[in-house]
Amino acid sequence: MKYKILFHPQAAREVEKLDNRVKLLVFKQIKKLSLTPRLGHELGNKQGLDLSGYRKIYADKKKLRIIYKFADGTVFVQIIAVGKRESMEAYKNAAKRI
Repeated sequence: MKYKILFHPQAAREVEKLDNRVKLLVFKQIKKLSLTPRLGHELGNKQGLDLSGYRKIYADKKKLRIIYKFADGTVFVQIIAVGKRESMEAYKNAAKRI
């Protein structure tokens, strides 16, 4: 079964800002998610940010995080944030958007 990918509007803007090489790597990972949404690692409490129920997958040699959510019984994967690991950027953005 193929899952439909939905982007949070701000996550879509984050992807748009990436250079083309990195965008390609991000979309490659997102394509994998559309086929296997359980591929990423489950998130929980990250330095006081409650991201329970969300998952992450890496891109660009683990420099970027793609934070997403999907629920069993649905056909959607929602991309919440795409950002760098440094300073917990991706996690902070995801926590603001949920």
